[in-house]
Amino acid sequence: MNRFGQKEDETLIELSDTLALNGEESNGVLFENGSNADSELPGNSEGISSTESTFLISNLQVIDKHRQSKDSVFFNDGIRRIDFVLSYTDEPIKDAEKKAERRKEFEKNLQQAGLHLETEDKKESENGKTFFVKVHAPWEVLSTYAEVLNIKAPIKENDIPPRNDNPFEFLSKPFRLPKEVMQPEPDYFTAPFSKQRQELYLIHDESTFFTPSTRNRIVYYILSRCPYETEEGKKKFGIKRLLTNGTYLAAYPLHDCQYWNKAKDKNCESERFTLYSEWARFLRFYKEQPLDLIRKYYGEKIGIYFAWLGFYTEMLFFAAVVGFICFLYGWITMDENMSSKEICDISIGGEIIMCPLCDRNCEYWKLNTTCEPSQYSHLFDNVATLFFAIFMGIWVTLFLEFWKRRQARLEYEWDLVDFEEEQQQLQLRPEYEVKCTLRKRNPVTQEDEPYLPLTSKAARFCFSGATVLFWISLIIASMIAVIVYRLAVYAAFASIMENNESLEPISGLLTPQLATSVTASCLNFVIIMILNFLYERVAIWITDMEIPRTHLEYENRLTMKMFLFQFVNYYSSCFYVAFFKGKFAGYPGDYTYLFSQWRNEECDPAGCLIELTTQLTIVMAGKQIWGNIQEALVPWIWNWWGRRKARGHPENLYSRWEQDHDLQTFGNLGLFYEYLEMVIQFGFITLFVASFPLAPLLALMNNILEIRVDSWKLTTQFRRPVAAKAHSIGVWQEILNGMAILSVVTNAFIVSFTSDMIPRLVYYYAYSSNESSPMAGYINSSLSVFNVSDFRDISRPLENPMGYTTCRYRDYRFPPDHERRYMHSMQFWHILAAKMAFIIIMEHVVFLVKFFVAWMIPDVPSEVKARIKREKYLTQKILHEYELYKLKEKLCQKDCTVDLEREVIATEGKVQLSEVM
Repeated sequence: MNRFGQKEDETLIELSDTLALNGEESNGVLFENGSNADSELPGNSEGISSTESTFLISNLQVIDKHRQSKDSVFFNDGIRRIDFVLSYTDEPIKDAEKKAERRKEFEKNLQQAGLHLETEDKKESENGKTFFVKVHAPWEVLSTYAEVLNIKAPIKENDIPPRNDNPFEFLSKPFRLPKEVMQPEPDYFTAPFSKQRQELYLIHDESTFFTPSTRNRIVYYILSRCPYETEEGKKKFGIKRLLTNGTYLAAYPLHDCQYWNKAKDKNCESERFTLYSEWARFLRFYKEQPLDLIRKYYGEKIGIYFAWLGFYTEMLFFAAVVGFICFLYGWITMDENMSSKEICDISIGGEIIMCPLCDRNCEYWKLNTTCEPSQYSHLFDNVATLFFAIFMGIWVTLFLEFWKRRQARLEYEWDLVDFEEEQQQLQLRPEYEVKCTLRKRNPVTQEDEPYLPLTSKAARFCFSGATVLFWISLIIASMIAVIVYRLAVYAAFASIMENNESLEPISGLLTPQLATSVTASCLNFVIIMILNFLYERVAIWITDMEIPRTHLEYENRLTMKMFLFQFVNYYSSCFYVAFFKGKFAGYPGDYTYLFSQWRNEECDPAGCLIELTTQLTIVMAGKQIWGNIQEALVPWIWNWWGRRKARGHPENLYSRWEQDHDLQTFGNLGLFYEYLEMVIQFGFITLFVASFPLAPLLALMNNILEIRVDSWKLTTQFRRPVAAKAHSIGVWQEILNGMAILSVVTNAFIVSFTSDMIPRLVYYYAYSSNESSPMAGYINSSLSVFNVSDFRDISRPLENPMGYTTCRYRDYRFPPDHERRYMHSMQFWHILAAKMAFIIIMEHVVFLVKFFVAWMIPDVPSEVKARIKREKYLTQKILHEYELYKLKEKLCQKDCTVDLEREVIATEGKVQLSEVM
């Protein structure tokens, strides 16, 4: 019942009768193929103006709309709900008349499809220029398209007992939200909606039977397929094209209220206010997310994203705790590290003269100048690193397997068990239908469908692939440029720091190597962000050029292009530092040069791991900080700028549709960027986690903020997105699986080739001669001797004031007085063999544990399987009983008709007999 005490269908009958008196009639419903079919839906051909609709109410009451608050989600009659809003201006601009014709035809076709329209004149808008067309879908339209879209509707309240309470439930009470927030509606048994069986469903009120998110999803389906123009025999249709060519400024569903106030209308749910107060505020960071309410308000696709993000953050807590413990172990044992002790010891590190780190201009230097960096390197390069690398290999498997179980539970709770994403995406993209002029018969549906010829498809794919390869080559070129920068500026930093007395207090901490690494990392981060900005637009353009057939296919193609690019863009510099820097430097008598000009970099005597940690920290932290600024601050500034003129307007002038019009658009790719951001972060904490155990902790803190920032901007700064269904995170699941497998390999190589763990273990077990202190002498063993007279002219230092005859360098080679001078020693081959053996053993052990854990954990909990079977059985039973009841009713009516006929015949016979007598 509506608030006037009458059913919605009574209102529709009176409206259609009133329109019929004016000579207006309906012409049918716009179906999936975009054609018009005969129907009895109410509609009109001219539209209902804002003034006329004032009088078209169920009891013909006159409502003064100027006294009525415009902060409402209903038409001016206060009865029909606004399901969608279209906005436009009619200023004298280019093609203004053509756009007006398109709008007229488009709106006429919408009305013929059964939708109700109400236009707000531009004089009533805040800027005096914008028209707002409010769209309402009546019951007949909703029920028709609910069947077309296979939307499930409740048939009976779920009577399956809930899961047994957790005995430790009281521990989570501080993190719980009120029950009415967590469960905004009862749980029902559902079945696909059918117009012919409406009495089967729990329809208490037709105006509220379909949720607002379902209503706007249905209306958007109609808008995206409604024709507006025929040009050269080709039919053009869809609101997306009208938005692109400027015919309309915006098309969006309305939020149900202001986020800081509840709606004054009792018929309005005020779910936006509830989401803001219980979910989108940062002070609620420790509370669980109201996933059911998110799903109800925004749709399953956004709900599944926040469910995944919340679960990912919960699992990060365990990785962060273990990583922090490993970091504490490195901190506690830092003073016990024999390598850094020998480097810092004046009698050892102070006596070891190292070869210059650049050609000609660099000087000889003492090993103890790297004392502090070697101490900090031990924070991340210790025995705990190996344990943490193995732990993360198992953690990522547990995360992915437990997410599958959580996803299966959500599929059951959100009624997505029988949902196939392919079914939802069966409808062709409007762009595909428009651009593909050739048609062929579908072997499944036996209907003619547009298709793209194989030659055209191959040409488009080749061009797309070449474009992606070009941009990846551009990334590699930029990385090489950063490497050249590192090689070119190192000498400058070395000469500045050696000759500048003002830098002497920090010279122990800020070495030329560290200064070069930090500045190069910052430069690399800036280049990464610039390339990302440019490539995003290129990726969308080439994906549009490929003309994907369905929305799912479009998203998958764009996802793979963007992820491949960003994978190379973000991780290439980390791969360089981890696996290439210092590995091909040569030795003082035979250095290797990049482009025969710049000498390749060498690692610090304490190893390259600290530089990888620096690179990872700057890129990861910088991306997260920039991402949060971009997500929160930029939309807020744009909205503040757009609303600056309306801030002083009273509520009855600044309407609900204008308030939402001034917000930012979330867009079809809004979730895509959110997923991409989190998957790139997932790569940082898995692919290179052996170099930085604190990475999961940084990710955890970022994600706690990310959840609230995403919820805040979605609730307060963006227009309400069109609801969409999804039963999983889609192709991102396969990307995460691939990164999980790759992470085992990368971490095994980092432990072997980037850290100093394997060389130390080889020395400990094979070369140590000091039983009381087995690691004593390791630094001397890891440094080879070079005779300075063997320098080539291109690399010989200009000055040697102390007259050094030999210098040391990091490698395992024979000394100059050996018969195999400067060739790799046997210790080098022992270490190399140990590294390869470690990689093979670690990979096999971790993979074995991963696959065993994945096999042990079923994707769907047994309890959920049982409940799914039980619900299917009960639903089928209800449907069977309903069909049986209808059959009996039909048979009963037939029998009653036969009995009546017999009684009439008998009565007539009695009359005739009495007349004869």
